[in-house]
Amino acid sequence: MRYVWASATHRGMVRDTNEDSVFPGSSGESTDSVLAIVADGMGGHVAGEVASRIAINAAASSNQSAAERVSTANRAIREEVAREPSLEGMGTTMTLLEIDGNVATLAHVGDSRAYLLRDGRISQLTEDHTVAAEYVAQGQLSLEDAASHPQRHMLLRTLGLARFVNVDEVKFDVVAGDRILLCSDGLTEMVPDAKIAKTVARGAPDEVVWQLVETANDAGGVDNITAVIVEAIDQ
Repeated sequence: MRYVWASATHRGMVRDTNEDSVFPGSSGESTDSVLAIVADGMGGHVAGEVASRIAINAAASSNQSAAERVSTANRAIREEVAREPSLEGMGTTMTLLEIDGNVATLAHVGDSRAYLLRDGRISQLTEDHTVAAEYVAQGQLSLEDAASHPQRHMLLRTLGLARFVNVDEVKFDVVAGDRILLCSDGLTEMVPDAKIAKTVARGAPDEVVWQLVETANDAGGVDNITAVIVEAIDQ
């Protein structure tokens, strides 16, 4: 299997800074393995950017499993806070994709997302760790109402706020033709899944990621927007 990827990140139309971070920062391809990560920082301007950047660097440089990479990122943020107490309260989401051969592993904390586009149908692979999503899981709220619920962005789980963090892990087999999207909520807040699916299905990955950014900005771009596309191609 050959993998082709591309990434894009933008501050959006409202925010002054971009607190998202992404790995890899440029397009590329591989015939054996892939690592892709999206992190959406929080904690206000500089601190959010610091948290997401520290997390990405720590996870990308680790040689551990996918979930352990995310835990390593969490520890790296806590270590930075210990050195600089004024950064206490900074944190970040993280959605990490690791592909080895034809087996993909997702490790996830927060409300950035991973989607799989296969045979023209899109499915969300990660669960949002938000108050609204928890209400949905408990049957107290519909998916439709959750999309506009005032607590849809209130995170129940994030990196950087505690010594330990519970990391979700999802494994699946990759088949030729699959496209996997990692993205921050700056995309999913502005663009419905159906429109994301149509965009992801057309064009080369390096075109698609910027089309997603432009679509979110055209819809208002109220938050930072980050997207990574990984396409599996039969050699």
